[in-house]
Amino acid sequence: MVANVKSAPPVRRIWLCADDYGISPGVNHAIRDLIERGRLNATSVMVVGPAIGRAEVSALKTLAANSPRCAIGLHVTLTAPFRPLTMHFRPIDGGMFLPFPALLRAGLMRRLDPELIHTELMVQLSTFGELFGRAPDFVDGHQHAQLFPGVRDAFLAAVNEAAPNAWVRQGGRNQPLTRRLGTPKALVLDVLSAQFRRRAARANIAFNPGFAGAYDFSGQPDFGALMQQFLDGLPDSGVIMCHPGVVDDILVSLDPLTVQREREYAFLGGEHFPPLLAANKVTLG
Repeated sequence: MVANVKSAPPVRRIWLCADDYGISPGVNHAIRDLIERGRLNATSVMVVGPAIGRAEVSALKTLAANSPRCAIGLHVTLTAPFRPLTMHFRPIDGGMFLPFPALLRAGLMRRLDPELIHTELMVQLSTFGELFGRAPDFVDGHQHAQLFPGVRDAFLAAVNEAAPNAWVRQGGRNQPLTRRLGTPKALVLDVLSAQFRRRAARANIAFNPGFAGAYDFSGQPDFGALMQQFLDGLPDSGVIMCHPGVVDDILVSLDPLTVQREREYAFLGGEHFPPLLAANKVTLG
């Protein structure tokens, strides 16, 4: 008689992606430290950021060369307080991109010019290529702007032209509806991502099968508990977005997400994170 033996659940390989490389020296330092220690396997670079000089790029390139598991992507940026790289980009506010709510509203009302957005994105992709000597491994968007109506088609066209082998990030989750309804921010990403996935599929552009990492930064929640929620149900090759960093004056001047970055950095670099991955049969390798 042969006993029934339950096979162990398969190990899932996920992408743990730190956004905003280039926004400030403190954020750059934290991201490089975590990559070097094997606690991250992806980061997306903000080429319009103030901390994306040659030294910062060289340090990241060296780390990635020594860590084959690490992917480097472009963090497309279309919202304030950052400035476009193209001269005639519109709409702008005081020389800067529109704030996130205004950009989303303009997209929903079909008030964005896809040609101007496409031109800006091509320049950001070209700038990444000049800095890193190659196209990005993937392309995502600061404040998820790549998902917005009026942006997504121009975004996908630019990726197809300038980085045809890259995958793009969608923000839809693999969770029951009852859980999704409890997080309004993530629910909005689900809705926007449904159209984005359909368009990406039609363009034959690869995208991540699942996403996690959205939460209310203002509430200062326990990031370890959140990470367990993010891992629950995330499929193989899914993406968890994170924002580790060390707060400095440049970050404070540009972004309201400050102290919570240090909490994320502390958890991802701490002793409890590797056992959490192991307990959930997840690897970054």
